[in-house]
Amino acid sequence: MNKSTFNNEHYSHRTGWLRAAVLGANDGIVSTASLVIGVASAGADAQAILLVGTAGLVAGAMSMAAGEYVSVSSQADSEKADLEIEKGHLARSVEYERKELAAIYQGRGLKPDLAMRVAIQLMEHDALDAHARDELGIIERTSARPFQAAFASALAFVIGAILPLLSALLAGYVSPLIAVPAISLLSLVFLGALSTRLGGAPMMPGIIRVVFWGAAAMALTAITGALFEQLFLS
Repeated sequence: MNKSTFNNEHYSHRTGWLRAAVLGANDGIVSTASLVIGVASAGADAQAILLVGTAGLVAGAMSMAAGEYVSVSSQADSEKADLEIEKGHLARSVEYERKELAAIYQGRGLKPDLAMRVAIQLMEHDALDAHARDELGIIERTSARPFQAAFASALAFVIGAILPLLSALLAGYVSPLIAVPAISLLSLVFLGALSTRLGGAPMMPGIIRVVFWGAAAMALTAITGALFEQLFLS
């Protein structure tokens, strides 16, 4: 059996950084493109467009980093608290915890005697790890890593934001209302394809959802900018 018919690669170990990176890149493209399009729709000149886009890039990257760090730190704190509680349970009643673990394995289809033997052996090896994994659902390779998530999100945001910002530089040759959405939507197509490829998921649904929401955000900000110009600048 060749590699094309049998793939032994798994993807769950990527969920921590992949989620943060995809979110950061998507937000970088969509928010920066939307800012540029909104300002351009209001009749701003090239200098103002670049200023707003650059400010949005810096502020967005820091916001994504801070948001991911705080969010994932809260998750990590919850995981640590659950592990401390479980340590206390194991210290008070190993026998009860053994039966609890065996009941989990029975619920997954093992015979009662086999479930108990598995629980005994796993707890002899590492009782806390067995309960963290099978009772609490905390797995080392998918557990919360705040710094990793913050860095991945901020870096991905900057990379994503640079694309619409650079496309705004074409304003001397092509209108930013054409160049920015065109390049941004192509970037979102690439992002959707890449993220689903790294995550092992079907490609088209990932592409469709990021392009749809990105296009909707850009269209809404274009309308907002045009209305602002009509109401306050004309």
